[in-house]
Amino acid sequence: MPQDSAPQTGESGWGAAQPPRRPEAAYEQTGAMAAQPYEESPRRGDQPPPRSRARQDARTLSNQETLVSDAPRRSRRRGDGEPPEPPGPPTKKGGKGGWRRFVPSWKIVVAGFVVLAAGLFGMVMIAYANTPVPDAEQAKSEALAQQSIIYYRDGKEIAKLGTKREIVPISKMDQTVRDAAVAIENKTFYEDSGISISGMFRALYMTATGQQLQGASTITQQMASNYYDGLNREVSIKRKISEIFVAVKINDKLSKDDILQNYLNTVNFGRAYGVEAAAKAYFGDNATAAKLTPEQGAYLAARIQQPNWEPDAPALKVRWNTTIKYMAEQWPDRYGQLPQTAKWPKLRKDSNENELGGLKGYMVMQVLEELKQRGLTPDEVRSGGYRITSTFDRKLMLAAKEAVQSTTSSMSKEYHAGLAAVNPKNGRVLAFYGGSNYVKDPFNEPFDAKKQAASAFKPYVLAAWLQAGYSLKSYVPGNETVPKEIPGIQKEGIRNSHNVGRSIDVIKATAQSVNTAFVSMAYKLPGQLGDVKNLVESAGFNQERMEADVDEHSFQFAIGSALVTPVEQAAGYSIFANGGKYTKYHVVQEVRQGNQVVYGEQRASKKVVDPAVAADATVAMQEVLRNGTARGQGLGNRPAAGKTGTNNDEKEAWFVGYTPQISAAVGFYREECRTKTKVVQPINASCPTTPGGKPSKKYSAAKPYSRAYEVSLGFEGAGPPTATWRKFMLLAHEGLPIEQFPKKAEVGLPENIVPSPTPTPTPSADNPFDSGDDPLGDQSGNQDCLVGPCDDNATPTDAPTIDDGGDTGFPQTANGDVANGNNGNGNGHGNGGGRLPEPRSTGWTSMARPEDQ
Repeated sequence: MPQDSAPQTGESGWGAAQPPRRPEAAYEQTGAMAAQPYEESPRRGDQPPPRSRARQDARTLSNQETLVSDAPRRSRRRGDGEPPEPPGPPTKKGGKGGWRRFVPSWKIVVAGFVVLAAGLFGMVMIAYANTPVPDAEQAKSEALAQQSIIYYRDGKEIAKLGTKREIVPISKMDQTVRDAAVAIENKTFYEDSGISISGMFRALYMTATGQQLQGASTITQQMASNYYDGLNREVSIKRKISEIFVAVKINDKLSKDDILQNYLNTVNFGRAYGVEAAAKAYFGDNATAAKLTPEQGAYLAARIQQPNWEPDAPALKVRWNTTIKYMAEQWPDRYGQLPQTAKWPKLRKDSNENELGGLKGYMVMQVLEELKQRGLTPDEVRSGGYRITSTFDRKLMLAAKEAVQSTTSSMSKEYHAGLAAVNPKNGRVLAFYGGSNYVKDPFNEPFDAKKQAASAFKPYVLAAWLQAGYSLKSYVPGNETVPKEIPGIQKEGIRNSHNVGRSIDVIKATAQSVNTAFVSMAYKLPGQLGDVKNLVESAGFNQERMEADVDEHSFQFAIGSALVTPVEQAAGYSIFANGGKYTKYHVVQEVRQGNQVVYGEQRASKKVVDPAVAADATVAMQEVLRNGTARGQGLGNRPAAGKTGTNNDEKEAWFVGYTPQISAAVGFYREECRTKTKVVQPINASCPTTPGGKPSKKYSAAKPYSRAYEVSLGFEGAGPPTATWRKFMLLAHEGLPIEQFPKKAEVGLPENIVPSPTPTPTPSADNPFDSGDDPLGDQSGNQDCLVGPCDDNATPTDAPTIDDGGDTGFPQTANGDVANGNNGNGNGHGNGGGRLPEPRSTGWTSMARPEDQ
């Protein structure tokens, strides 16, 4: 309060002495404070005012309504100047003193217990009421997981995937296995309410003390734990209580047969889940849950407690005997004599055969990959019980294996071959060869190996040429391109390894795989490379790869610098075999779940070129097998067409060909495994990561012992690739009717890039290509080669020489390496500078070439 303010009522000014005052005076006016205890002790040196007798009595009466404090209290009757009296002891009659005052009365104890029990009971009832009864939609995915089966196109099984389980109704479970399970697992199953009080307390105790999860639960409790989502295998009291609540409710909701059915369909028997799959796993493929002997039923029931027991473990035999004993005790009318007559059942051996071994793994993984792209994950396939019909033909798969292995059997493991065959009418992959054993070598050659197409790419330029309105009768450059300097090509230009003359027609250019002709044809197209690129993308080739190659290699794209796979090539050539239509290649025909088709076949087709274009392109490619680079490799009287391809330095070689029924592609390449000091042989077709493939502290996948380098095959596309293609096609067409190609359509008009050659007299001959005066007459060498002389008319070795896949004309050293302009990226190898193949996705090391290091 400010010092200059006026004193308040009842106050003296600042610094003035306080006059004597009766504290009770203010209180007596209203009586409002009569019962208040004395809270303020007198100040030291002050004399308290005397109290009246009436006031003292009123205060004493008021104190009877207050609690007695344990603290010492000042005497309120003091003589003048005498010290306060000490407090006296409690005077309440019958009161407790000392420690006894902390002991609650029995009434309080009983009341507290009742309240606590009521609270716990209420909590239990609320928890029980709020525990939902799971329905079929909440069943665990793993509880109902069933194996999926993949079939050949004729319905024969390829492989089973996922959990070994087959869901069957209880009517298809033999009575013996039902009785055995009840006898050994829960003898009161048909009478109890879903739980066992003794078993429940035992299980709760074992769980609370941190011991293993008890197996004394009833069948209903086990079914609830195995079957419903949310009741996992976590060891906790909360889970056990939830299991009990669910079991009680399930017992009220489901019949005993329903509970037992779910239980026997989901329980783990060791080799399989569910009684149906377990019957087959232990007693043979012909065994079923519906036809089990008492001994077999007892065997399966005995396995439930410890499914990891060995098939003939001594402890399992003891439990088997116990199961039979309990069966006899519980149902003496059925099994009374069983303990005396029972014999240990005969068990099948577990072959431990890998489901992905051999050729199966390649087929399975390709099916899974396609379904994954359609939204069905591999995990869902393995647990969904799907029935998947593939496009694969078992006979043709074996034919592909036979064709490749018969050709490569004398070669080292450095050689790799991929074969793919497609039905051109619907895009179905009929067969392929990706390797001999998926488990040892999971790299799938025809689907995973991306290599430069070389001259096997030229038919797409031919198709674009015809689609643009130009005809087969057009004359195109032979010895050099027109124009001589083409963007993206070295100034030396592109040449051929053999002399074909200045002018050549399109059919002969195709048959003899003339590089200069096809580069000039691509340059002449209205949209140039854009026309070719758009066509091949419509024919199923990867758009990103095609665009990247055009950007990198320009017009070398026309002679096969792009990276492709054998299956892409087989499907791409289907536009020639199927009247210009393309259907995306696929390996899945149908996916069923039960009786419902959940994924149908994707076989939408589209027109890529006109039928007349496809017919005339086929005419040109038939000449490849009649008189061209693959002369004499046809299919007898069955019409066939195709194209060879050989990359620079013969690092990759191809043959792609077709009939009206099948289009097939074969590609070869070779990888040499090099360490820092030597060349070693591959192990299972892969370069060894450690010496001999043995464990090593020095080497690892990050620091491998050897690396793969792509090297020359030593042969061309007209060699082993064409031979392999021919072997396969002859086997594949056995029993098929002979179908003819459409007749020549004579599409378009001649468009001569160069003038037609001047006719010169030549001796008559049965084969015009045998004439020594014809520029194409010398067939002593294979005209499908790339580097070095192929015949007596070859370009000198010191000049750039290219054919069938071509080269940029980069100068080369004596060992064939590019001498300039490559920067170690391999651009001088493979169709004049195709980029290196991508690393194998299966742990294979980089396929960098020697000059890259």
